[in-house]
Amino acid sequence: MEEEKNPFLRVYNRLFAYYGPQNWWPGETALETMVGAVLTQNTNWGNVEKAIANLRAAKQLSFVVLHGLAVDELAEYIRPSGYYNIKARRLKNLFQMIADEYEGEVQFLLDDSLEGARENLLGVKGVGPETADSILLYAAEKPVFVVDTYTHRVFSRHEIVAEENDYYSLQQEFMDSLPEDVQLFNEYHALIVAVAKEFCKKGVPRCSECPLYELVP
Repeated sequence: MEEEKNPFLRVYNRLFAYYGPQNWWPGETALETMVGAVLTQNTNWGNVEKAIANLRAAKQLSFVVLHGLAVDELAEYIRPSGYYNIKARRLKNLFQMIADEYEGEVQFLLDDSLEGARENLLGVKGVGPETADSILLYAAEKPVFVVDTYTHRVFSRHEIVAEENDYYSLQQEFMDSLPEDVQLFNEYHALIVAVAKEFCKKGVPRCSECPLYELVP
């Protein structure tokens, strides 16, 4: 991918050359990916995997079954993900929206327009922009760039974006600077998470070892 004078492409190319493909999102079905997007709030993916493994082992990973579970039953299955009572309610809110707006058919949500699906997802209590966009990108394969605290940290430290950027303005900078490509958005988000966790740490960053070291904005 040609960098030209585009710092967003320059960062992507540098990270992809260093890490290679990340193969996100690790979910076997769109529904599983949606559940994972909610469960990953305020925890690491390892804990989410344990929660999803519980659901899978108990054969609970279908919309009809999950929608029919009581909140406290669902909470027990997802206990490893942390904040499990809160997340159980958020998942139930999500399932209820699918029942109300999409006749209980996950595929209808996936087939909806980006704008329509996003509006409905953001209307769910407990689903914010990052979770909604993760569902749209990774489950529905829609071209929307997911940003998070890692994105803000990496790109503001390199002075590519302003430190005061909010979610939507930061997202728009990526959308304006990159080709509208689902696979690119998928890989890029995963690569940013990888470099932030390994090198661009919140407390003591490992700048001199980072693949983005001395990257010119």
